Amino acid sequence: MNGSLRTKKKSSGRVSRKKQSVRKGTTHPVGGVRSLTFHRTLLRGGQTSSTLLSIRAVMRILVAITGASGSIYAQRLLDNLDARTHEIHLIQSQYAALVIREELPGSLRVPEGVSSHSLKSMNAPFVSGSNAFDAMVIIPCSMGTLGRVAHGLSSDALLRAADVMLKEKRKLILVPRETPLSLIHVKNFELLLLAGAILVPANPSFYTRPQTVAEVADTVVARVLDHLGAPHRLVARWQEEKD
Repeated sequence: MNGSLRTKKKSSGRVSRKKQSVRKGTTHPVGGVRSLTFHRTLLRGGQTSSTLLSIRAVMRILVAITGASGSIYAQRLLDNLDARTHEIHLIQSQYAALVIREELPGSLRVPEGVSSHSLKSMNAPFVSGSNAFDAMVIIPCSMGTLGRVAHGLSSDALLRAADVMLKEKRKLILVPRETPLSLIHVKNFELLLLAGAILVPANPSFYTRPQTVAEVADTVVARVLDHLGAPHRLVARWQEEKD
């Protein structure tokens, strides 16, 4: 009988003076944790107070470089993505190396911890929807690459990765650098926007009065980092007008 009374007390709905914690989260498709949300509820004397704590986890990011002019944009992005915090991968198109040699003294500096991949290898993790990354940035993006991505061509690992990002509804950021634009370019922009891609044209801003070429490039790279959700201090934020 005593046991029955104890059972009834436990199920009576009375509030006990102890801390309860519930954890909710989303998991990565291959089993790793992308983000966790902890909801702590403290119950004392019938009063409830809650604390919501979000923990941001590692992002898996693919940086792709094409043969468009503007290699400095790719370099500055790599310089400002922390490979100790995020999982960073790199792939280059066939003509990227030629342009890099012309534009970057001493060639491209690949930070320690960044994984490089062959254009022709389909063994890279990001070419399958079962192992889709969190984000892909094509920087700078040539009009040829942009057109092929817009029309679903996937003849190499770079194009296939972009195709995977679109079909899996992941973040695909393209940084086109071309002028002037033809109607074909604009129609390809439209196709990509309708498919869910983000276009960040390599149009630098000057209200922060950049003093060097790198600082000019940073005004574009900062917007890419914003869309990736990666913190940075590359440029000052626009301030509200003072009275």
